[in-house]
Amino acid sequence: MSSVSRVTANEPARTTARAGSSTGSGSQDAEGNGHRGEGISIGVILGFPEAIAEELQRWRASFGDPMAGVIPAHITLVTTTTTRDWDATRNHVRAIASRQEPFHVTIAGTGSFRPVSPVVFLNVEDGFGDCVSLHERLQAGPLERELPFEYHPHVTVAHDVAPESLDEAETALKDYRATFPVASMGLYEHDQNGIWQLREELDFGTESDIDRGEDGAPGTR
Repeated sequence: MSSVSRVTANEPARTTARAGSSTGSGSQDAEGNGHRGEGISIGVILGFPEAIAEELQRWRASFGDPMAGVIPAHITLVTTTTTRDWDATRNHVRAIASRQEPFHVTIAGTGSFRPVSPVVFLNVEDGFGDCVSLHERLQAGPLERELPFEYHPHVTVAHDVAPESLDEAETALKDYRATFPVASMGLYEHDQNGIWQLREELDFGTESDIDRGEDGAPGTR
């Protein structure tokens, strides 16, 4: 059986925190209230079990994708979104994670966003509806915004490479299939150096733990 999916990333400068703790004071203003006048760019993803993530990164590298070494295999739930209130955003994401039960994901076969975008991806079969539901709940409140395209959960395996490499990716992985349980999601910040930093890994189904938080704040444990 595949191991439970945990958020994974391989950027050397990443920082990681468990739900309920912050990685630093950079998200707060001088009053320490978690607001940023200029805004903070965040994203939320589902990470993959290490073995599957490494396999897909090798495939991505084989197609000549320059981002293969810096972007781990993942399913995006919230793409780059700007918020001005870190505390509200963090608590919003924590609350949704606490009410989400773990589920299984099956990725199988390839698709493409061509000609709109030079992307080849693996389809999400099992878990598609769970991803859409999570996206809709996450992209609300402090993260609400109008997206240019309808949300479509997928796993990118080639992006912005030569057309023949996109063709190769679509063919080489057309019979690919993997199934694994997902039990957490990662809240990322796009830092000033252009690197995605993992701020918190949030376990699913922790509402009872949160209810027992000492200060009663959503997501505290």
